[in-house]
Amino acid sequence: MSEDRHAQANALLGTTGTARTRIGSAASQHASRRWWDADAIQYHETHADFLGVDSPGGEFVWCPEGLHEGDMRLLGDIEGKRILEIGCGSAPCSRWLAGHGGLPVGLDLSRGMLERGLAAMAHGGPTVPLVQAGAEDLPFADASFDLACSAFGAIPFVADSARVMREVARVLRPGGRWVFSVNHPLRWIFPDDPGRAGLTAAIPYFDRTPYVEVDADGTPTYVEHHRTIGDRVRELVAAGLVVEDIVEPDWPEWLDREWGQWSPLRGEIFPGTAIFVSAKPAS
Repeated sequence: MSEDRHAQANALLGTTGTARTRIGSAASQHASRRWWDADAIQYHETHADFLGVDSPGGEFVWCPEGLHEGDMRLLGDIEGKRILEIGCGSAPCSRWLAGHGGLPVGLDLSRGMLERGLAAMAHGGPTVPLVQAGAEDLPFADASFDLACSAFGAIPFVADSARVMREVARVLRPGGRWVFSVNHPLRWIFPDDPGRAGLTAAIPYFDRTPYVEVDADGTPTYVEHHRTIGDRVRELVAAGLVVEDIVEPDWPEWLDREWGQWSPLRGEIFPGTAIFVSAKPAS
């Protein structure tokens, strides 16, 4: 990750280096909560406009390639549907869903991100209930939602993503849909660089050892977990869900913007995002 893009968080947490090491759910969750609390201000300074965070109605942008739910309709009909957004951050997606007839609930691990969402809602537009909790243990009853979604939230940052899939399947009603976007697994093999240095494969695709940033004492300050395309499909199927589509967005001609490792240069050559569309069988 670029130090400039996350200088405030790195300074607050005392990040000094990186490691490739196994890390369990509790330590991973602790690191992620601290990271997103620390990075919330600078993250929004960089990305709030693109994500529509301060738009009165929010926006539902699936990925750095700019795919919008209003155009894609990956969730299908949202009118009157109870919708769980996992890893909602400051909840622009949930607010957009609420403004278009949905009944969303936003869930995120980070209080700092949720407070940014509350501040945005205080300026008008749809309001949605927000819940602070982790994705591996959803604090909701069985079959309590019609739809679930996540736009780059939670999934890459949890140690046990298979458990998240089971939890989503549990809270979905029969016939419900679960759609989530993540870094395309192919990106794992390349350096986190939007320029030409990011075009050279350097890390084995099949090495699932997490990427971890640490402080001077070796305490994790940031964690990201890798799963292959096959891993993701197997996790969904094992949870009793049916995979309907895997969307790999092209880089759009109109978008001349870098977002971290995403850039027009890299986007013309290989995908940066994978969107998994799945459903819980109706019976």
